Amino acid sequence: MLLIAASLFIQVSFAQKIVGAGPVSITVSDMDRSLDFYTKVLPFQKIAEQELYGDPYEKLEGLFGIRMRIALLKLGDEEIELIDYLTAGGRSIPEDARSNDLSFQHIAIVVSDMDKAYEQLRKHQVVHVSTGPQTLPPSIPEAAGVKAFYFQDPDKHNLELIFFPKGKGQDKWQHPAGKLFLGIDHTAFGVSDTDNSLRFYRDLLGIERKGDSHNKGTEQEHLNNVEGASLHITGLRAPQGIGLEFLQYINPGPGKKYPADTRADDLWQWQTTLIADNAAELYRTLSSLHYSVLSKGLILLPGTQGKNTRAFIVRDPDGHALLIREK
Repeated sequence: MLLIAASLFIQVSFAQKIVGAGPVSITVSDMDRSLDFYTKVLPFQKIAEQELYGDPYEKLEGLFGIRMRIALLKLGDEEIELIDYLTAGGRSIPEDARSNDLSFQHIAIVVSDMDKAYEQLRKHQVVHVSTGPQTLPPSIPEAAGVKAFYFQDPDKHNLELIFFPKGKGQDKWQHPAGKLFLGIDHTAFGVSDTDNSLRFYRDLLGIERKGDSHNKGTEQEHLNNVEGASLHITGLRAPQGIGLEFLQYINPGPGKKYPADTRADDLWQWQTTLIADNAAELYRTLSSLHYSVLSKGLILLPGTQGKNTRAFIVRDPDGHALLIREK
């Protein structure tokens, strides 16, 4: 069995892999309210809106009888989607959700001035997760000088503001051109075992590991609002798009597991799009390794200019949903 598994990993290593990441889709309960938040409290620009329904989308999401209102928003070079399930909708994010729960996911919004960005959020009375913006200390060399702040949108989704000093982050974040809110650097999510997640994202999907950091101390505790927090953070990045970040809590350890009965319309479900050269090949590989595929097969979705797009949704080892589709 071990020899077969090793052989499969070697074969996959030469396969076509993920070439881009994004947008991240966020499930919301009230589209109009969420649009007000993301375009007025935050400066996202709505660039498209549509309603999707019918057999291909039911099979893709693994959920019968759905109609989705979807808004595409842009900030800088990056995009997110808001998805409002008009047919009933799912469950709300639990009141006792914590940053170390495995259902945790956020997007990191880059700013050129943390104090000014935080002041804008305070004017709109956003809900804090962090006690306030935190500056990570020299004792965390990989992130020293990075400033960050966690807060929530109207549905209790976690969002992050992040400021990169010189020498940290991508070079493009050092050229704000007079803008306060610059774009999205990455999406981060809770994992229970970094090595297990690397086998999935790096070894199977081919997304490159870029670096690791071990974060602890009072600043990290107050950023995550988890007393005694000590994290192993791993960054990955595909050739294009946003980065991916693992958050493994060494202390106090992972919180609640990702609910096994999660549906696509539950508000804690985020859906990260990964662009593949060959979705069918990845579908066969992940299915053969018994990863949880939500879609009812490899789905042909209507595309532009009459060209269909192959796609499917799969859960990673901790339950996070990934929409893998071709260009």
